[in-house]
Amino acid sequence: MSTLGATAVVFDLDGTLVDSEPNYYEAGRRVLAEHGVPDFTWADHERYVGISTQDTVALWKERYGLRAPVEELLADKNRRYLALARAGTRVYPEMRAFVGLLAAEGVPMAVASGSSPEAIEAILAGTGLDAHLRTVVSADEVPRGKPAPDVFLAAARRLGADPADCVVLEDAAPGVVAAHAAGMRCIALPYVAAQADAPEFATAGLLLRGGQREFTARAAFDWLARSTPGA
Repeated sequence: MSTLGATAVVFDLDGTLVDSEPNYYEAGRRVLAEHGVPDFTWADHERYVGISTQDTVALWKERYGLRAPVEELLADKNRRYLALARAGTRVYPEMRAFVGLLAAEGVPMAVASGSSPEAIEAILAGTGLDAHLRTVVSADEVPRGKPAPDVFLAAARRLGADPADCVVLEDAAPGVVAAHAAGMRCIALPYVAAQADAPEFATAGLLLRGGQREFTARAAFDWLARSTPGA
């Protein structure tokens, strides 16, 4: 057992471990432009941060009156995103360091993401994070995406961990809500700075309002050590 007792850590992927949002934005922008929506902006994209790709596309169809089936739009966006992700996805350096610290201590870890299994696999393999992050749950594998707790509860089951012993790292309000609903502690690093005061983030055990700029691997590890009973 690790020096952090029974603690297990569950990472969101996009915007938390890696800065994949620019690739998601570009993939979405191209899909929407092809379907008659030429002015999709970064501000528009920010509305969907933290929401699964499938749910995002369903919301697009309703918002923009798209005629194509959700399945077709989803496949198109995933195809474009995978090409961009494989060409280059940046890992946040302090997050890579944090994963290394946890691995050295023998802490069980998982990734629970709204992305497709193919996208998660491509990013983890392409960045080398798969060396330590081998337990993965996609929203495609559970009945409900975030803010429902399904992906986090599935990750806990696969790790053989009690949800009460799990700590989630999240960048978006729906993920923080999902962590709380799962009965897990949460370290929140808002990707969209303007959302840091959203009431959803108030449930986080540790809220870093500055997001990735404020996060350090050592400080996060020390917080885990202080907040873990008996550790």
